Amino acid sequence: MGMRSNGRNGKGGRWSRRVAVTVAAATTLGAALTVPTQAAPLVPGGPDVQTFELPQLPGVQLPQIPGLPVPAQAVPSIGPANFSTPRLNPSEGEVVGVAQPIVISFAEAIADRAVAERAIRITTTPKVDSGHFYWINDRQVRWRPTQFWPANTDVVVEAGGARSAFHVGEAVITTADDVTKQITVIRNGEVVKTMPTSMGKPGHETPNGTYIVGEKFRDMYMDSSTYGVPVDSPEGYRTYVEYATRISYSGIFVHAAPWSVNQQGYSDVSHGCLNVSTEDGRWFFENARKGDPVIVVNTSGGVLDGHDGLGDWNL
Repeated sequence: MGMRSNGRNGKGGRWSRRVAVTVAAATTLGAALTVPTQAAPLVPGGPDVQTFELPQLPGVQLPQIPGLPVPAQAVPSIGPANFSTPRLNPSEGEVVGVAQPIVISFAEAIADRAVAERAIRITTTPKVDSGHFYWINDRQVRWRPTQFWPANTDVVVEAGGARSAFHVGEAVITTADDVTKQITVIRNGEVVKTMPTSMGKPGHETPNGTYIVGEKFRDMYMDSSTYGVPVDSPEGYRTYVEYATRISYSGIFVHAAPWSVNQQGYSDVSHGCLNVSTEDGRWFFENARKGDPVIVVNTSGGVLDGHDGLGDWNL
């Protein structure tokens, strides 16, 4: 029997603003940069770029002097914070996967979200051309690029006295296909692992969408009561599992399920999780990294809620 177990869900109100960012090779979103007059606003952080031009005096033609310096330009700067020092995720020194969002959690509710966004500076090397803020609730805002991070990107986040420098590692992208009942893991463009799987059975179909690898447990108890199904009910359970890798806060894991090995690759018998053999569960547990994407396709289970907590790419 395939299990699932719940956790925090991070649900709440949402406000989203997409932005296009023009950046240099070492990109600073909202930092001090000199850019062409026609450049797009450097957002998040800072106002639109304005250009200072030589004065146009009536009846006076300014001389054309060879070597005259280019007129000075105003540059955007990070705005004042309307919040106390927040918590940042990823934390300093972490290495994460290409789907990892930046999470900024505040100690107080934020009344003016636009002001808060202008007080956040995100610097990336190499450049990341665009991304957007999205609010989970009044105490948490997130930012992610429009596409997955490029592999081996360095990121620095600064917000109201808090700072975190983290690294995006290799591009490890996993796809689970409910038609083939196979999980395929691609690292830097090459297939490195395939695993038969059994997903959610009728009534418990695994949602489609892009999930994000979160916490991992060497072993744990899967408990249906954590998502509202009593253990002593016909559909209830409390079962010990090994090598459990969370991919949603709503309780979906990739985990070892030796009891369903005969169904893996052929039919769906779980309560929503991705069941794999003990050997494959251990491999995924040891090789998947926080922030790696797991893309589930071709199920009849709808789409994972973007506010799940690890469903950011479905917003």
